[in-house]
Amino acid sequence: MGDGASTPPTPSAKVSAIFIYPVKSCRGISVSHAPLIHTGFRWDRQWMVVNPQGRMYTQRVEPKLALVEVELPPEAFLENWEPTQDSYMVVKAPGMQALRVCLRKQGQEVADAVSVWEWTGSAWDEGAEASQWFSDYLGKPCQLVRFNTASEVRQVDPDYVKGQHDTLFTDGYPFLLASQESLNAINEHLKEPISINRFRPNILVEGCEPFSEDLWTDIKISKFSFFGVKLCYRCKIPTINQETGIAGPETNEILMKTRSGEIIRPNDKNKKRVYFGQNMTWNWTEFSAERSGKIIEVGDPVYVLRKVSSSAEAAA
Repeated sequence: MGDGASTPPTPSAKVSAIFIYPVKSCRGISVSHAPLIHTGFRWDRQWMVVNPQGRMYTQRVEPKLALVEVELPPEAFLENWEPTQDSYMVVKAPGMQALRVCLRKQGQEVADAVSVWEWTGSAWDEGAEASQWFSDYLGKPCQLVRFNTASEVRQVDPDYVKGQHDTLFTDGYPFLLASQESLNAINEHLKEPISINRFRPNILVEGCEPFSEDLWTDIKISKFSFFGVKLCYRCKIPTINQETGIAGPETNEILMKTRSGEIIRPNDKNKKRVYFGQNMTWNWTEFSAERSGKIIEVGDPVYVLRKVSSSAEAAA
């Protein structure tokens, strides 16, 4: 993928924001730059809250997770930084004391059989204090787990992606890209404008036409090659106000009128699905031998090398 497509002289957009979501379904962190590793941005979805059976908890069933703030030390976003015993992820939520989770892996217990959708594997258990914190906050038994990078691999769907592309606790792909113009187009139909945090992208771009990212199959951000894998099918999370944790119907009604399969993919069988954003992988093998320089920054140019002609032609 990407071979033979030369970089156009003019970028189609630029990166306007970067978001990392260390704990799946909790609040993201807006950063000015982020290091790339083979599974995506470093720290993204490394942690997840699970029930006693190891199944993920997300805002789909626990919208209060929208109010959980996550902080990492600023140096965590420097390339090749390694945590010490005094490096912590700090987790906060209304009515709760702050929880501190050590970033340095120190012989944690292993939780067997945690699962994200169809994938099941082992994970590191972040301990009794973290379990109790999330159990108290959600009012049901919980465990905080960290992806076991020492022994587990979670490959993205081979039906959509060729080659070795892995992810951690994402819904399926290492990156989600969306444009500010697409959000603006949705907001034109809404009584109350919504923020991009409803859609939880990793990379927000600006300077392109609304929904043009639907069409992108091969792009370069700075010097890095990314592949548009498939349109992102949206669940109920965009209906949840990320400041209050309360869902409302209007966003979904507008998405159904403007972004449903019926509207943008009329020949598709999934006519009631709604789509926003493009799932992506990146060509990490191109830079696997390089120790430094693998960073995406706000302001980086976005070049479109290949695209399809319509949303109906895009994979979904």
